[in-house]
Amino acid sequence: MAGAKRRSAAPVIGVMAVQGDFREHLDTLASIGASTREVRLPEDLEGVSGLILPGGESTAMRKLYERWNLVAPIKALAASGAPILGTCAGAILLANKITDGDTPVLSLIDMEVQRNAFGRQLESFETTLTMQSLKPGGGATPLRAVFIRAPEIVRVGPAATVIAQLPDGKIVAARQGNVVGISFHPEIAGETRLHRWVFEQAAQHARRG
Repeated sequence: MAGAKRRSAAPVIGVMAVQGDFREHLDTLASIGASTREVRLPEDLEGVSGLILPGGESTAMRKLYERWNLVAPIKALAASGAPILGTCAGAILLANKITDGDTPVLSLIDMEVQRNAFGRQLESFETTLTMQSLKPGGGATPLRAVFIRAPEIVRVGPAATVIAQLPDGKIVAARQGNVVGISFHPEIAGETRLHRWVFEQAAQHARRG
């Protein structure tokens, strides 16, 4: 259940709730039957088997993560093998380099991102892109994506893998092991496949727990 602190076969998925559109992620997870927990403090991560970092304002999020001592426990969760998904600003927090000078905070994916690469709020757009399956042996499938003040992944290092690009070649999703960063908002587009991946991987992590 959502309030449980102990890891079990029924996984609890945390959603970072310090800022941004975390409620949309909670609703999407609830729609697929996942138990969730809002995460604001380090103790909220106890017993969590998966984690989502939502979109919002990346600099504000970085400062709050640092102020509330969330960086080390998030890194420890990633090191344990739990699935972690960062969307939009969440992907910026996962990167180990930020083009426009902001300080990396989690550095869980070997990639460089440029904030607001697709313009400001009024230049938001929705499109269909092709994304590689996150499951072993899976192929590429179309996926509906909403971009709002979205970052671009301008470089992916050897430790990470590109999993989605726009038709013009711009990289919008990358993966490093159990950590995935995407530039877009599946929770706004009504797209559940990424959340289902977190749910399924979290269940496996809980069983290993």
